[in-house]
Amino acid sequence: MSERTVVARVGSTVEAQLIAGMLDSYGIEAIVSADDGGGTEPQWQLTSGVRVLVAEGDAPEAERLIAEAEASS
Repeated sequence: MSERTVVARVGSTVEAQLIAGMLDSYGIEAIVSADDGGGTEPQWQLTSGVRVLVAEGDAPEAERLIAEAEASS
């Protein structure tokens, strides 16, 4: 398994899951990671954010897709 790198850091799990789903639709496997006590402490997301991670080799394409999506919204 290749190393993973953060391509987005957002304020909620829902937003991170939307980004991960968009990346998945382009064939890029994405993982959502949050330091929120396994979901029992969602307020912790406000301090460190929710991260979207992809394989290092997919990072440039993932970052481009995220930037395009943000520009069109």
